[in-house]
Amino acid sequence: MTPLVIVGLFVALIFIGVPIAFVIGIVSLLGIMSIPMIPSLTVFMKMFNGLNSFVLLAIPLFILAANIMNRGKITEMLVNFCIALVGNIRGGLAHANILVSMIFAGVSGSSQADTAGVGKMLIPAMIDTGYDKETTVGVTAASSTIGVIIPPSIPMVVYSGLTNASVAALFIGGMIPGILIGLTMMLIVCVIGRKRNFPKYERAGFRKVWGLFRQSFPALLTPVIIVGGITTGWYTPTEAAAFASVYALLLSLLFYRTLPLRDLPDTINETLKLSSLSLFALATASALGELLGYYKASDHIGAFFAATIASPQVFMLIVIAFFLFVGTFMDAIPAMILFMPVILPTALKLGITSVHLGIVVVITLAIGLVTPPYGLCLLIAGSIADLSIERSLRGVLPYIAADLIILLLVAMFPAIAFYIPQKLGIM
Repeated sequence: MTPLVIVGLFVALIFIGVPIAFVIGIVSLLGIMSIPMIPSLTVFMKMFNGLNSFVLLAIPLFILAANIMNRGKITEMLVNFCIALVGNIRGGLAHANILVSMIFAGVSGSSQADTAGVGKMLIPAMIDTGYDKETTVGVTAASSTIGVIIPPSIPMVVYSGLTNASVAALFIGGMIPGILIGLTMMLIVCVIGRKRNFPKYERAGFRKVWGLFRQSFPALLTPVIIVGGITTGWYTPTEAAAFASVYALLLSLLFYRTLPLRDLPDTINETLKLSSLSLFALATASALGELLGYYKASDHIGAFFAATIASPQVFMLIVIAFFLFVGTFMDAIPAMILFMPVILPTALKLGITSVHLGIVVVITLAIGLVTPPYGLCLLIAGSIADLSIERSLRGVLPYIAADLIILLLVAMFPAIAFYIPQKLGIM
């Protein structure tokens, strides 16, 4: 099987609607079976080895923490607190949607969990309050992309495992870009809200805000504890994820007492389903990596870049354009596994650090979560609101612009992301 046939098969399977994880697995198996000197068993060995990593345990554990907080109604407390803070601004619920996503991002590291948890509460509330469905879905889906930018971030954990980049530097480096994206989205809501006369709440008094803050304070401590522990070296990202799960469980069961024991099996089952989507794709991507290695794809592409591109800025723009395309049909984790071994050597030769490249790639792939046909966060939000993918896309486009603006600034001016890590002595 020639490389051209492999590419054609890949495109054809995606075109007819086969899930991307299965596409990667099928292409890997058939491609390696066509090579006599490589045993077919290699596919399954690579799939196993691709998951045999201590770092990857953080993926289901962070998702579990998010699901526990959703089931234990801790997310609802955070939503109420955010509404009290920004509800009096025109488009208050939309602002609260973005703000709670920024807070929730510091717990789960998963945009999908953010969309599902926050969306189930705020999408019906926004529609009932008078927001159009396009805006409701657009704000919810777009703000959830912050979940993989503000630490902790599951894709950043995986990227670190692939490139040996500092997890602490990646986490802290994602803070300013994530906050800037959230603030830019809120600015867009202000502009659109005034044009469409979005509703707003009465200003909450100090006593109410303080009461909700006290109620939410233990939950608000979660991202501080997680990120603080990782950056100071007290524990690894995987250990932090385990701690986050236990902490969320103790809050829900003992402190708030909002999570019945009978709901735990369903919570764990939901976590397993959501985690398996990413992990299976990661496993098959590892097998495809073996096939790409046989055809020396990394060497050929690296030689092409080295011969044609001498500017780091131009290279970063090409990387952004490439991953924007890849993100439309592939999840962030398999995309990084497939293409980072190809891109990283050239980036390092051009003087681009692995941390800078990682932050840019993660932000770029986060946009893929709201761009069809893959657009998982957009699909989840659209299904909650019962809105077609076409109308959902129209609603999310203004907020994609916010992502792109900050992405280009970070790509061209890395000091934006590096400011805090350098002040802390991490870089």
